[in-house]
Amino acid sequence: MARSVWDSTVGKKAVMAVSGLIMLLYLVVHMIGNLKIFFGAGEFNHYAHWLRTVGEPFMHYEWTLWVVRVVLVLAVVAHAVSAYQLSRRDIKARPTKYVHKKARASYATRTMRWGGIILALFIVWHLLDLTTGTVHSGGFESGKPYQNVVDTFSTWYGNTVYIVAMLAVGLHVRHGFWSAAQTLGAGSRTRDRALKTTANALALLLTAGFLAVPVGVMTGVVS
Repeated sequence: MARSVWDSTVGKKAVMAVSGLIMLLYLVVHMIGNLKIFFGAGEFNHYAHWLRTVGEPFMHYEWTLWVVRVVLVLAVVAHAVSAYQLSRRDIKARPTKYVHKKARASYATRTMRWGGIILALFIVWHLLDLTTGTVHSGGFESGKPYQNVVDTFSTWYGNTVYIVAMLAVGLHVRHGFWSAAQTLGAGSRTRDRALKTTANALALLLTAGFLAVPVGVMTGVVS
């Protein structure tokens, strides 16, 4: 049963929608956590430590964090695989290009594929930069996320990579939320306008919220 659902186009779209909403929920929570940096090093570092102790004593140190990480990895893989397979299926369904070259889709729709690739590459860089410290500029200090974030956004390339990725997030969320709502049957003639407004608001909120951190470092508000 599960295999037949996965093999269908509708099933793959449903997987994309659900996995996308899981990642969207994470982005909202992650953005809120990031904004704690404006309350100072003590508050931000305490928050980072708290993430590793959530659920104690029932859950051991970092267990809850690892559960979240595993769920996110599964969501990212499911989203990427279903997106790739749907794209290949679409290409096979129309092997010849359309005669009319005029674009009929929005800019966000036409850049979803490249946006996804940019975000996938960004996730790898982001983890290597602020989680493992492998590509971190300057001296990476474990247990001092505030200083590590300031270090990253004190470099032009750190800011450039992050800003480009967050703009891609905004476009991806704007179209992705709308598509997920349609796939899961939330759309209707009376609700479409509200869903589009919600998608635009979420995209704008997330983009502004995430960009606030590098802008804060660049302007000296966070130092």
